[in-house]
Amino acid sequence: MRCMSEIRSICVYCGSSRGRGDIYMNAGQKLGRAIAEAGLGLIYGGGTKGIMGAVAAGAHAAGGHVTGIIPRFLVNREASESSLDGIDNVVITEDMHTRKHRMFEESDAFVALPGGIGTVEEIIEIMTWAQLGRHRKPIVFANVAGFWEPMLALLDHMNEEGFIHTSHLVRPLVVDAVEQVVPNILDAARAAALPVSGDERVIGKM
Repeated sequence: MRCMSEIRSICVYCGSSRGRGDIYMNAGQKLGRAIAEAGLGLIYGGGTKGIMGAVAAGAHAAGGHVTGIIPRFLVNREASESSLDGIDNVVITEDMHTRKHRMFEESDAFVALPGGIGTVEEIIEIMTWAQLGRHRKPIVFANVAGFWEPMLALLDHMNEEGFIHTSHLVRPLVVDAVEQVVPNILDAARAAALPVSGDERVIGKM
């Protein structure tokens, strides 16, 4: 089992579409490049379109190792067989459950860039597993242009109303600048072995 102070790969959850404007695509490219420049591997959903494609392209252009994990039924929807050739390691799973489990096993930290329902579902599941004590891997909301503010407000509301138990285990980092995502993950990993007080807020704004 890896020590949580040792980060080798970062999983990025994000949309398979561009979103509105170029800001999200640019953020994806920057994050992918930052992961590669830190000598870390990128684990992501395997798509070659939208923000997914931007993250992978950024990491690949910077010489990083890219692993795409995609269920078979999404290959033609979110990627093409030819475009998958540019990914270092392509894992095609039989279903979404297997995909998500494989992404978890391959990753030492998790980042949510802007995305839709699938992105929300993926990062919330990772938070749920943290709350249940299944892992202590760093979790980050890349709050590009305030995208995640409604989600963060909902998490605060859940906590205030008493529905997030063992909140000291669910402390996603909120990072506004994608250039600071990797440094914050590395800092969090180094601090993972330190004791945590039970009265910490669920959201720690960085």
